[in-house]
Amino acid sequence: MKSLFPSWIRVPVLFFIIFGLIEYFIDSGAKPAFMEQPAIMLFLVLVLVILVAIEAIVSSMDNILYQSLDEAGKARYKAEKEKPSKFATWIQNTYKKLLRQKPVEEEHEIILDHNYDGIRELDNDLPPWWLYGFYASIIFGAIYLIKYHVFNGDNQYDELETEYAEAKIAIEEYKRTAKDLVDINTVTVLTDAADLKAGQAVFETNCVACHMTDGGGGIGPNLTDKYWILGGGIKNIFNTVSEGGRNGKGMIAWKQSLKPSEIAQVSSYVLQFQGTTPAKPKDPEGDIWVDENAPEADIPTEEMEIKTDSVISIEKEPIN
Repeated sequence: MKSLFPSWIRVPVLFFIIFGLIEYFIDSGAKPAFMEQPAIMLFLVLVLVILVAIEAIVSSMDNILYQSLDEAGKARYKAEKEKPSKFATWIQNTYKKLLRQKPVEEEHEIILDHNYDGIRELDNDLPPWWLYGFYASIIFGAIYLIKYHVFNGDNQYDELETEYAEAKIAIEEYKRTAKDLVDINTVTVLTDAADLKAGQAVFETNCVACHMTDGGGGIGPNLTDKYWILGGGIKNIFNTVSEGGRNGKGMIAWKQSLKPSEIAQVSSYVLQFQGTTPAKPKDPEGDIWVDENAPEADIPTEEMEIKTDSVISIEKEPIN
């Protein structure tokens, strides 16, 4: 009996289900995408069951109908089934047109005179698909020649350089938006309220025991003044929090327990203490830190030293 559903429907569905089950039970570590979604797998199984059930029902009814026919009806039924479908007939006709061959009955018209060992050659025309492909290749070759050898169009090396440049821009954009890729070279002061609130949470969880809630300092140094042991500014603070303080007497390296984004957030929050007045400020430790990249107008006058030759110089802090 002819199947109700053609093989191009049944075979892919059956293949995906069998392949998925094999991957699921063998667990090769490379499960297909639809295996990650149980609903899709169940849907495919349901589709297969429905197809099989419909085919079984239709086949049974078809068989019952066939058995109820007389001999003449059975002969007509067989003849109708053996008749090729319209689609198959169209494929065959199209194939013959693409070859442009003479029918076997007309081959005597194009047979050549010469023969070799009884083998004779037919003078068939070139198949249209080959001829048109040949013409298309000539046109393509002419266009290619003019574009790349006359007008010096971009070649593969130029395209590769362009792709490299685009990839570099994409990577930089990804680094800019991927907070956990931040490091001492790319960290910047965060001003968003959500980041500062997250930094405050990290500070109050891990830092208040040594620096107090208001940053006035206890075991650790005062964070509200302009004196820094290992340098101020977002980069130095980020590095100190990440790598730890001075050997033997500084704080631990928090990079083991905090993400880079969290270190950037708490470092930005620490800078919020600058210029505030804590309840019990600890005495200054370290040296006054001055941002070398800050405009001269932003440098406080008490941090300047006027030499005898009237040249103003800025005292730079030692990096401990």
